[in-house]
Amino acid sequence: MTAYYNENDPYAAQWLRNLIATGHIAAGDVDERSIVDVRPADLEGYKQCHFFAGIVGWSLALRMAGWPDDRPVWTGSCPCQPFSQAGKRKGFADERHLWPVWFSLIRECRPAVILGEQVEAAIGWGWIDLVFADLEAESYACASTVLPACGVGAPHIRQRLWFVADAERDGGRPDEPRRTAPGRAAAGRSPWREVEWLVCTDGKARPVEPGLEPLAHGVPARVAKLRALGNAIVPQCAAEFIRAAIDSLAEPEQR
Repeated sequence: MTAYYNENDPYAAQWLRNLIATGHIAAGDVDERSIVDVRPADLEGYKQCHFFAGIVGWSLALRMAGWPDDRPVWTGSCPCQPFSQAGKRKGFADERHLWPVWFSLIRECRPAVILGEQVEAAIGWGWIDLVFADLEAESYACASTVLPACGVGAPHIRQRLWFVADAERDGGRPDEPRRTAPGRAAAGRSPWREVEWLVCTDGKARPVEPGLEPLAHGVPARVAKLRALGNAIVPQCAAEFIRAAIDSLAEPEQR
């Protein structure tokens, strides 16, 4: 077992186990406790640790980018609700602002590389400034960018903030990662072709995964499925960021 997955939603946690069983993501253990209850000793022996794992787009993205399952890395997508337009927008006063808890584990365990993601709106709250200030105080070099899901052919914008932190440098910010062209839809094929549209209560129509029906009485696990999908990252977008970030990281044999 090379990977540790931390996800406190039971439905998403079982989804993770199913993906592990089918070999779609790195073999590992799923911990359903809140990250608040996780201690550094619990993470000993794992090459990769995925926090706020959801349905674990990070492990899939790492594989897509050519990052081996046994190459050390920590990933995390802290809860977006404190900063998202869809949340209560309490910012740092929200109890779901869990970066300080994750950072406490980072400070104790000193992972070599950290990859993270957050909603773009968090920038305006100063979230990434706090993250980088904490990490740079521990001698991590940090870099970030904003990438949309439509940049890899998805039929929606879904702007997300992506960041990388490297412990192998001597502090300060690394050279900006090489910019790579985002993935494109197959030539001559529109990424919108197979999209289904859901008319929401605000009168706007939004694209959804084909076959995904709105809430309905008697449909099992519909709410849980929608919540899991809504919290997920776009692995193809993460993979593009990882490929670019790899260029700025120390060579594997130096770790």
